[in-house]
Amino acid sequence: MSYKIKFDHFFSYSFSLDCAIFGYKDGKIHVLLIKRAMEPYSGEWAIPGNLVYPDEDLPIAASRILSELTKLTDVELHQGQTFGNPNRHPQGRVITCAYFALVRIDDLVAEADSWAEEVLWAPMHELPSLAFDHKEIVESTYADLRRKLQYEPICFDLLPEKFTLNEMQQLYEYAYNVEMDKANFRKKIKSIPLIHLEEKQKNVKHRPANLFSFDADRYKQLVEEENYLFRM
Repeated sequence: MSYKIKFDHFFSYSFSLDCAIFGYKDGKIHVLLIKRAMEPYSGEWAIPGNLVYPDEDLPIAASRILSELTKLTDVELHQGQTFGNPNRHPQGRVITCAYFALVRIDDLVAEADSWAEEVLWAPMHELPSLAFDHKEIVESTYADLRRKLQYEPICFDLLPEKFTLNEMQQLYEYAYNVEMDKANFRKKIKSIPLIHLEEKQKNVKHRPANLFSFDADRYKQLVEEENYLFRM
């Protein structure tokens, strides 16, 4: 590789942000996609993303981009990995940073806006072809999510505020693509601080199951006082 490069070349790259928004419904973990209505890759699915303005801080840019393309606001976004393959964008060198969020889909209304033609919540095991290197970005970020599910109580950011133990088990089964024994799963989660609500499911065809919620205050207390470790 030649290092005889003009100094100005180091200031000729573009920088973008791409948002991987994960949610859970119908027993499956989904990611939010947009259908692009501009080149390159017009008419193809992608995760919401765009270029960062020259005077814009990254967290502000991530929120702006997500809002402009999906009308979603007040989503807590976290910075993830950076992707910098020189050939990842057909129009030039564009380095991108992934931002991700875990949301409750039923609490949000995503709508296509700006140059996004449609929005789609796509199950992770049934992704369509994606523009750019967005499949790599989504799968890499999803792998990080799967690791975090083992050691952090982030499953409760995806589950409804009131959930059944079966819904919780289905989330983990989908994430790791395995079937779990019901009795063994209940033993695993016995140490997790859950509140057994005096409520049952409504409007279901089967026998209504008991509803639970995550006791975040008790979890915090356990971590601070007893060196508690979340394990799945």
